[in-house]
Amino acid sequence: MRALALYLLTFLTWTIPAWAAPRAVASIKPVHALLAGVMEGVAAPDVLLKGSASAHAYTLRPSDAESLNKADVVFWIGPSFEVFLQKPLAALAGKARIVTLMDTAGVKVLPAREGGLHQDAETPSSSSYADGHLWLDPRNAKALVEDMVVVLSALDSSNAGRYRTNGDLLQAKLNALDRRLQGQLALVADRRFVVFHDAYQYFERRYGLRDAAALTVGPDRAPGAQRIAAIEKDMRTHGASCIFAEPQFEPKLLRTLADALHARVGQLDPEGSTLAAGPELYFNLMQGLADHLVSCLSAS
Repeated sequence: MRALALYLLTFLTWTIPAWAAPRAVASIKPVHALLAGVMEGVAAPDVLLKGSASAHAYTLRPSDAESLNKADVVFWIGPSFEVFLQKPLAALAGKARIVTLMDTAGVKVLPAREGGLHQDAETPSSSSYADGHLWLDPRNAKALVEDMVVVLSALDSSNAGRYRTNGDLLQAKLNALDRRLQGQLALVADRRFVVFHDAYQYFERRYGLRDAAALTVGPDRAPGAQRIAAIEKDMRTHGASCIFAEPQFEPKLLRTLADALHARVGQLDPEGSTLAAGPELYFNLMQGLADHLVSCLSAS
């Protein structure tokens, strides 16, 4: 019986074609996490930005180019976020389906804030590009999941049922996460804080947090003396007690400013750079943001 069972298992494994599922590639870890959840039990998607790499400063490696060349479908946020992917994806025209998640139905896209000091989400921005950190609102994540289910089902109808089941499970899990974070972050909704760069407005808007002042308008742009003075004045005026660095970026200037203002230093990781890639990353990322914010902002 044991030999027969082993034979049947080998036969079934051999007869299921590995190429039946589409080869899917995600640009960054949060997108990959949602995609991996939709594809769970069918195939494992690839992710381009591994480890602690940031989309703000990345150069494709040969292995990345190989993944893209073999892909049937590529999911990315869009040209204003993963700038490094614009030319490689253009070269794939006709070879793979390119899904620009910023264009997904149901996704609310916010304009990039200029400076990130006091702007209100309802105030029109003069910026000419969108804020790509859209996954930091679980409602957007739900829309991305639905889009992934539809796209993958069209490419791979034999597994459409599995994609739909996985998608429905993810939707329920995202609803539960959203409710949990709403309750947790209500405790610090009135506290002001400073972040390294303006990556969190989706998170702030969803959970009613005060607009975070940003030390720099972009990770690749060092703040000038005028901006530093404005940040310091803002912190003193509004009583900001926490400054948050990011795993890839913790300039000495941030520590110096915190010491001068007797502020605590925390860390936020908007792309999950320190987390292991996989279907749980999105949930760990979002919960981590809430935990770190509450821990620092509620400290006496």
